[in-house]
Parts: sequence; structure tokens; C-alpha cells
Amino acid sequence: MAATPALDLEAEPSMDVILVGSSGLSSPVPPATGRELIAYEVKVNQRNIEEICLCCRSFQVHTRHPLFEGGMCAPCKDKFLDALFLYDEDGYQSYCSICSSGGTLLICENPDCTRCYCFECVDILVGPGTSGKVHAMSNWVCFLCLPFSRSGLLQRRKKWRSHLKAFYDQESKSPLEMFETLPVWRRQPVRVLALFGDIKKELTSLGFLGSGSDQGQLKHLDDVTDVVRKDVEEWGPFDLLYGATPAPGHACDHPPAWYLFQFHRLLQYARPSGSTRPFFWMFVDHLRLNKEDQDLVYRFLEMEQATIPDVCGGVLQGAVRVWSNIPAIRSRHSALPSEEELSVLAQNRQSSKLPTQRPIKLLKSCFLPLREYFKYFSTELTSSS
Repeated sequence: MAATPALDLEAEPSMDVILVGSSGLSSPVPPATGRELIAYEVKVNQRNIEEICLCCRSFQVHTRHPLFEGGMCAPCKDKFLDALFLYDEDGYQSYCSICSSGGTLLICENPDCTRCYCFECVDILVGPGTSGKVHAMSNWVCFLCLPFSRSGLLQRRKKWRSHLKAFYDQESKSPLEMFETLPVWRRQPVRVLALFGDIKKELTSLGFLGSGSDQGQLKHLDDVTDVVRKDVEEWGPFDLLYGATPAPGHACDHPPAWYLFQFHRLLQYARPSGSTRPFFWMFVDHLRLNKEDQDLVYRFLEMEQATIPDVCGGVLQGAVRVWSNIPAIRSRHSALPSEEELSVLAQNRQSSKLPTQRPIKLLKSCFLPLREYFKYFSTELTSSS
């Protein structure tokens, strides 16, 4: 068999990037076990790849993989949903876009993409040794960004964004529909209305807000008592509505539930009527709401809370409760402190005079999925301190 030609790393992106190593799939040797069976089943046994789970090579297919042609079993479907919009602190997604595994990943270097791929998926589905060649490249563009759709056995689905939305809406346990992600040419700067808490530093550090008037807009209000629908319509339209109970160290000038009622009122004003454009909201409680108030939030916002703990050295230092339609906020936080711990923490905070860490820092990663919908003006995440 002829040797696979080496990549010219200085050349412009071409079919070489996609098809490297794919010639090795023409007559594979039957593997003993493992995901290597995928290539053998497809190439030798002529099995339809839609009948095989791309993630684990199981034949017990539950649904179709939303991004690439191939099947997905039920356990891998659940794992994929949990990892779908999770991001690391570097701004890239935390798990492989094919199988949702973690560890060392190949990062797409298209500045408008945040996706990653594991070495195993690339070697099995594109061709043996491909991951090493990609890893050595100085500027690799991933399988969802390249203009051609096939890379060995890896075939990008047509209209994969629509498939991803349909997959999420059908398979997710979330009561909320997912907005279809947008290609970069359709993304606009984000327009934000922030109530009772200023998130400008955080959104700027994530690249959503720049110095120019065309680089995102944020309007911050502490007092909304006299705000009416006409005001919000004149200031808007908005893409993100943020609201919160007062953070530790700040005066609580109203009963805690008042902040919920006002947020919900302005949410009705800001939410686009009869439009499918992406619109996101987030309400944050800095442990001010009691159990009765939290039940009210569930009734008003129609979803369960996610609790984001701040643990340092194994000790619970702080936490926030979050309700939001931004994807993946709930799946990020599985090991949660008990309500008893949160109650004691809240009491200690209210009685303490010591300055506290800015709790909004806990939320930074929750805003990162918005990169799939809005322009961001910096790929380098900075500190918001």
C-alpha cells in the first residue's frame, strides 16, 4: 500500500486536511473489539453508518447524531446532551463534538468556532494517524467549518444546525425549546438589559462587548419601579435580559421576591412577540430567596433552578441560584450543596461585615454558549476582576 503523503503545513487549507489517512479505510483488517469496528462494518460489511453509534460503535441505535451522519445510542445521547454547550475557561467547548469525551482535544482554530475533537474520533472516523498530523498543524480548521463536507467516514450533515435544534428539542428533558445556533455571518452584537446588577465587566471580559457603539450594547437599571412597556420597547430590542437579587455586601432595599416580580414584568416587555430570533434571559438569586420565594420563581419562570457553588479547598465559600434559558446551565452543575448548607451560608453572609468575592464571577462560563448566537470581539478571555 502506498504511504500517505505528508501534509504541507504552509499550504492553504485543501482537501488534504480532510482526507489525510482516509486511504487506509479502503480495506481494513477486522479489529478484535472497540470503535475500530465502525470502519470495518461500513467498508467491508457494507453496513449503513446510520445503524452504528458514532460515539461507541453500539448497534443499539436510539437516534441520529445531530452533527454528522451516523447513529447514537441512548447512553451516548444523554452524555452528548449534557456536554453540548459546556465551555472551559479558555472559551472553547469542554468535550469532543462527536463523542463528548474530555481529556486532550484538538481545537478548531477558526476564530469564529469553539469546537473540539478527541484524538480517537479523528483517527477512527477520518483515518489512522490523522490526529497526530492535525496536532502538528499551525492552523487547523475543523470538520464543521470546512467548505467540503466529507472527511473519511465523517460526513457533516446538511443543515446540521437545524438537526441540532430538532435533536435537542426532542431528546432533552428541558421544558424550553432551544434556539437554532447561527452561522457567523448572521450573528449580530448582543444587546443587553441588566436589572439590579451590572454585568458589563463580565460580558466585556468574554468578548461580547467592545469599546465601539457597534460592538454590543448594555443598559443597566437599578430602579425599575416606573419603567413601563413603552420604555423597554424604545430602549430595545434586547437579546439578553439579566436580573438578580442584591449581591452580598449590597443593601436589599425591597423584599427579595420584589426583584423576581420586577424581573418577570420586564421579561414580558422585552421578550419578542411572534419572532423566532434568539432571546435569552437569566435571573440570579444571591441566596436571598426563602423556600416560599423559590417556589414562586418556579411558578413564574416555569423551570427548576441550577445552583452554582463556589468551592475553595473543599470548603463551600459561596453560591448562587440561577434560572435561565441559556443552554447547559443545569448540566454543568451536578454535585450541588444541600439546602441546609446554603441556608447556613446565607445567614453567615448577612451577618458578616467582611467583603465578599464578586459572585457574578461564578456566572461567567454560563454566558459562553451565547457565542453560538452573537458576535464576540475577542477570542482571548480576560479577567473581570
